[in-house]
Amino acid sequence: MGTIVTLSLEENNKRHFKPAFEILNEVENSLSSYKKSSQISLLNKNKRATLDSYSYEALCLGLEYAKITDGYFNVAIGSITKDLYRFGEDERVPSRDELRRSDTSLNSLAFNKKEAHIDARVKIDLGGMGKGFGVDKVSDYLKEKSVSYAVIALSGDIRCLGSCTINVQNPFSDEPFAEFETLKEEMGVSTSGNYNRYVKQMKNNHLINPKTKESQDNFISITLISELKSSDLDAYATAVSVMPRKQAYKFLDGLNIAYIILERDRKLVVSENIKEYVKDLVINDAIKNKPKRIEN
Repeated sequence: MGTIVTLSLEENNKRHFKPAFEILNEVENSLSSYKKSSQISLLNKNKRATLDSYSYEALCLGLEYAKITDGYFNVAIGSITKDLYRFGEDERVPSRDELRRSDTSLNSLAFNKKEAHIDARVKIDLGGMGKGFGVDKVSDYLKEKSVSYAVIALSGDIRCLGSCTINVQNPFSDEPFAEFETLKEEMGVSTSGNYNRYVKQMKNNHLINPKTKESQDNFISITLISELKSSDLDAYATAVSVMPRKQAYKFLDGLNIAYIILERDRKLVVSENIKEYVKDLVINDAIKNKPKRIEN
């Protein structure tokens, strides 16, 4: 899925490694906008394509997330991410006029369980939720097999069955800037940052505001922690990354999602409900690099 995948299981459950990775391959073969044979790639190329269960479910979720986030999550962002910036391929910086003329209208997407079609100038990009979606599918499989402990990680999207230790990447060094242990029996963690993918300069990053059609840099790093599905957290992290600052915090607090956020000026914001979800939280100041423990 264009990212590093890790799966941790106890020794007595190692037989589930192969089926779990097969599930991830199936998800990638359905949702990837890089694999030419995937349902989404065929839809982008031909403007009409048949759907399988994964692509249908993902598109349904995409529309749901668009409503919940007031349009700050938009799977029709592909005309910008794929055609103009070409993230992950022959990357370039588009002109303001190109961005202005791009079509990101969700109204052009129509689909049912069997097929989908889009307008000629529209492209679908599920990258803002695809990793979380894959994590959920593996998690669902493992729970069906009565696996009580597992850590499933696709880059910044992690799901813990049982308590696990999480390290959040420091944008300014190789050391993590946040470390904690999850408290709930099942937890999702999703981290999004503008430092991970950009063209030439960080201001040309992959976090595109669908409303302004421009990259956003209000936040350097956003880590969300909750019992919600990983696809939810992945999509919400994407959306919050491009929301106005006050709206972002209001959105997260309204859903009772815990968060650790590093703002543009390197100000660190930790949600008041963080102790409901984690323990032994240690935060290393991103500027001074001095460890700071949050007492339980």
